[in-house]
Formats: sequence, structure tokens, C-alpha cells
Amino acid sequence: MEQPLWESLYMVFFSTFFSVLIGLPLGIILVITDKGHLSENIKLNHILGTIINIMRSVPFIILIIAIFPLSRLIVGTTIGPTAAIVALSVAAAPFVARVIESSLKEVDWGVIEASISVGATIPQIIFKVMIPESLPSLILGVTLTIINILGYSAMAGAIGGGGLGDLAIRYGYQRYETDVLIATIIVLIVFVEIVQRLGNYLAKKVDKR
Repeated sequence: MEQPLWESLYMVFFSTFFSVLIGLPLGIILVITDKGHLSENIKLNHILGTIINIMRSVPFIILIIAIFPLSRLIVGTTIGPTAAIVALSVAAAPFVARVIESSLKEVDWGVIEASISVGATIPQIIFKVMIPESLPSLILGVTLTIINILGYSAMAGAIGGGGLGDLAIRYGYQRYETDVLIATIIVLIVFVEIVQRLGNYLAKKVDKR
């Protein structure tokens, strides 16, 4: 149980990191290129939004198989936790982008207008106004992302991704070891509960309203 648990934590941590690294700029672009915003570009907004919607509509189990060549190109293999991180990151990034977009759109336009009136640049408005103002919502969004990635990582175990999903399938299901299956479920429930509580705590901690 110990090794699969560490494999799952490894996948979740790095997949969250890379999905936020990809999804954050995408979410920012979706917001600032929207109609009437800081850098309006309706065509780019629609193209990017369509691509993100397409990526989100592909079931993860299909996506992970479809990007086997990318996993092999980046990490040299298509099996194991490291290879699964590639698929997990690609699958979660569009979700993160929409979460970021939703959070940033909650920022009151009056606050943004005030920043524009004092001569703030677009990067300054994004990183010194919009992100700080929406930080509680962003933290809750990342929390939800972590929980989703945990679910994805369990599915990755079905095709050699390792982790708790692999343990549950190979021993709990295929070998009918019910105790292993139940233990895996309990560990996943505890992990989700810890992540959600921590996310809620941090969101309240940074909320200055």
C-alpha cells in the first residue's frame, strides 16, 4: 500500500503543478481577450475557448491512450507514474484554464478601471490586482483540480499508470482481494477530505473581504 500511495501523491503533485503552469496563462488569456476587457480579441478568445472545450470533452481514459506518443517523446515510456503525469497534466490543464477564467471574472470591473486610471500596465493589473483579488476563489479552484487529478490518476492505473488505481484493479478487482479494494477507497476518501479542508482553510485565510 505504501508504494502505490507515494506513486499517487507523486502523480498528483507534479500533475497539479504542470496543469496550473499551463492552465493559468490560458485562463488569463481567455479573460483579457474577452469582449470589453483589457486586450479584447474576440477571434483569439473563440479559438482558444473552442480548443479548451474540445480537450475537456474527451474522456480521460481515451485521452491518455491518444497521447501515448507524446508521453513516449517526453519521458521515454508510456507506462508508470511519470508517463501518467504527462496525460494527467494535459487532461487537467483545460479544466484549470476554465477555473482560472471563472475566478478572474469575479473581480469587480470598477477595481480594474481604477487601476487603468492610475496608469497600470496590463501585466500589473493581472498580477497585482486581478489575481490577488480573486485569490480565495483561485485556491478553491486549485483544490478542486487536485481532487479531479486524484480521480484521473486512479483511472490511469487501469492502463499501467501505477498508484492506488493500479493497486485497486490488480489486487482488489482482478484477484478478488476485497480488503485491498476497501483500503484503497478509504485512503482516497481521507486524501480528498484533507485536501478539501486544507483548501477551504487557505481560501478563508487569504480572503480579505
